[in-house]
Order: sequence, then structure tokens, then C-alpha cells
Amino acid sequence: MFNISLMRAACAALLFCLPNEVDAQDTIKLGILHSLSGPLATREAPLKDAMLMLIQQQNQKGGVNGKKLEAIVVDPASNYPLFSEKARELIDKEKVVAIFGCWTSASRKAVLPVIKGSNNILFYPAPYEGNEFEPNVFYLGAAPDQLILPTLDYLVSPQGGAVRHFVLVTHDSYGVNRINSWAEWHLKSLGMKPEDILKHYVPLGQPDWRATVADIQKVVTPGNKTAVILTIADEDGARLLRELRQQQFSNNLIVTTFPLGDADLDAAAALPDQIVALNYLRTDSTLANQEFVARWRSFTNDSKRNTNAAMAAHAIGFAMWVKAVEKIKTTEPEKVRAALVDIEVPNLTGESAKMLPNHHISQPLFVSRPRASLSQPFDVVTKVIPDANKHCGGAIKACGPEAGPVRGGSGAGGGRTGIGGDAGGGDAGVGGQAGQQGQAGQGKEGQSRQSQGGMPTCDPAASDYQQCLSKRFERK
Repeated sequence: MFNISLMRAACAALLFCLPNEVDAQDTIKLGILHSLSGPLATREAPLKDAMLMLIQQQNQKGGVNGKKLEAIVVDPASNYPLFSEKARELIDKEKVVAIFGCWTSASRKAVLPVIKGSNNILFYPAPYEGNEFEPNVFYLGAAPDQLILPTLDYLVSPQGGAVRHFVLVTHDSYGVNRINSWAEWHLKSLGMKPEDILKHYVPLGQPDWRATVADIQKVVTPGNKTAVILTIADEDGARLLRELRQQQFSNNLIVTTFPLGDADLDAAAALPDQIVALNYLRTDSTLANQEFVARWRSFTNDSKRNTNAAMAAHAIGFAMWVKAVEKIKTTEPEKVRAALVDIEVPNLTGESAKMLPNHHISQPLFVSRPRASLSQPFDVVTKVIPDANKHCGGAIKACGPEAGPVRGGSGAGGGRTGIGGDAGGGDAGVGGQAGQQGQAGQGKEGQSRQSQGGMPTCDPAASDYQQCLSKRFERK
């Protein structure tokens, strides 16, 4: 019988180890790559703390496969080139077997060459613009088809107020720019005309929002519901929401936000007609969420500290990694990557989360109205379970609107795969490219057209327009 201690000693003396000897160490190292300084720190530092809490809890349970977990924390300081440098440090020097981190799309893309070159794993917790599938990345945040698109479906449906005019307000940066492209493309597929959609881009940290509110006022007309879609967050979102409240808009305006922090949530709660779209409710009454919030407040020694969707995403991704490693009895990244697909774990809101073949997770969407106090439960207007396999998850490659073809393809014609494509001009919406002509299928007798993926393209001139809108919303 081999003596494991002697084998380890020999391995160290010879300065080499067999590939699976990484699993023979006393601890398992996990990298945490979140900014602890610079402008991104307000968003990312709590995610670092959440990961430390999760690792501490797992170690209290005995670790993973009998080994303790060790968190290796680095600070990329909100500097995109430094993200790449710190990722390399984690992998080459610290020998981590997975990295949990990044926030912006720019930081994720800066890290990608390092992760791919070393064949390691990145768990990315932020909601993002979609259009990406990288084998070494697991996307824990919502893609547009899991957040903004079903929210738009709700708003244009009779249940959501039959909104016909939209103002898309966002920062002038890559990620949210692409999210707005999704929104615009999707609204056009719902029958909105270009003049019904106003796009307003603002710089990060804009102090004065009066000009933006003046632009919004131009499209608010009596008798027509207008939705302001905010894909900005934190203090910028809060400033705009406060300005909207000060202007005292009429009931024809519905403000819709995708809030990420306390500042914009607090301001949102003060508006009279406000829709909040979230993949995680911090006030959810499930036992799992109550325990998660209590553990977070105990860990941070702050009885008022709130949780958020990105923390919940990290909790899901971490639980999936633990389950995969315990299943295959190794931390070798390539084997763990394969084992993660189809792993299913409970989420914090009463459902389960499953890792799909495109490395995105299934997750619910809560279209809600906030109350006056953040400590009170949200009034959930509707709960949607986006069919991620039918949408982004149906194509193993990228998804979403693009100027050119989107790589990959699982549509009827094996071509383009994004939602929100021009149903009559090449993209067939969800289903990909439909045959050689790229047509979504011509409806008969004045009825709305049906895309190859099963999503109707609603024609305002068609006799079944309202039924078509309802069908789009109810399909989820």
C-alpha cells in the first residue's frame, strides 16, 4: 500500500507533481477578483465579503471533499488592465482552481484571455448584455432575455398597461449600450415604431438630470402610456428618479428600473407609478433567503446591511461549484467545467437554479412595485420564469441583436440565434435564421407572423394584435 505522506514528500522533493496532485494539497484555493478600491469598489467590495462568508460557511461544514477552502483576495482597483494582471497572479502564482469576480463587461473581457489561456474558470455574477458564450466562463447574472425583455413584454401587454411609448435611459458605455440595443430591437418586434422609442445616453456621474427629464416630457402625451426604462443604477439612477418625482409626472408615465443597490431602490420606492424588475427579492419570505440575509448581517456585524442579486448569484454559483467538485472528486478546472452543466441547486426565492449548456443559469424574474420602506416586502405584480433554453440558452453560442450574424446557431436554418431579431429581414427572432430567405414566416388573413422559435411578431395593424401581445407575455 502506498504511503500518501511519502508520495507528497517525494513530489515536493522532485519539484514536480502529477496533474491530479493539485487535489492532494491540504487546502483548495479559490480566487476572489473584485475591486476593493476605486469607483467600482462600492459595487464589488460587498461581493468579496459575500464570497468570504460563503467560503467560511462551507468550511464550517467540513470544506469540500474533506479539504478546507482558502480564499485568495486581490484588488484590481477598478482598473481594467489590472484585472487581467491580477487574474494571472491568482492562476499562475496562487494556483487557484476557480475565480469568482469581475463586475463590468469591460473587466470580464479584460480577464477572458487569461482565463482561456490557462483553461481556468471564471464565475461572473453581474447582469450583463448577453451576446457571449465562453467555455471558461459561467454567467450567473441575468442576460437581457431573463430580465429586460420579459419586462417589456409585460409593459406592452394589456396586463401591464398597454404601453406604446418608451424612453430608454442609460449610460454611454458598452454593456448597457448593448442592453438598450436588445430593448430597442425587441420593442420593434412588438410593433413599436422608431418614433415611439427615444434613446437617451448620459455620462457616468451626471449631477444634473433636468435636461433628461425635459426630453422625457416631450414624449409623454395625454392618453398614451409612456414607460421610462432605466438601465442605470445606484446614485445616478437615484438622482434621475428624484428629479422625476420632483417634476410630478402624470399617471401616463410608468417608470421601470432594474435596480442594483439601495440608493436607486430607495428613490424608486418614492415614485407613485414605479415598476421594479428583479431576479432576486431581498425581502422574500422563504426560509433560505431569511437565513441568507441573517447570516450576511451577522457576518458584516450590521443589522441593516442588505443583500442583492449579485450576492445571490454568487451564492448559486458557489453552491454549483461545490456540488460539481463533490460529485467528481476533483478540482481540476476542465473536469469541473464539464460537470457543472446541468448541475441544479436551490436558489433563495423558492425555486431551483440549473446551469444550462450555454453556461447561463435559469432564474426567475419578479416584476414588482416597491413599497415606501425597503424593509417591507415588494408587491409582486407578476412572476415570470423565462425559458432560457428557448431563448439565450437554446443556442450554445451567443444570443442577442447584432449588426451581423451571431455565431453559433440552433435555429430552423442553423444560422442566427438572437432574440429580438428583425423577423422579416433575416433574423427569425428566437428561433434563429429560418431557411435560406431568413423569413420568420408570413401570416395569413391579416394575422401576426409567427417566428420559427414560436414567438409571434405582433403587427399593430393585424386584427389579433392584442391577443398576440398577450400570447408573447403568457408564453413564459
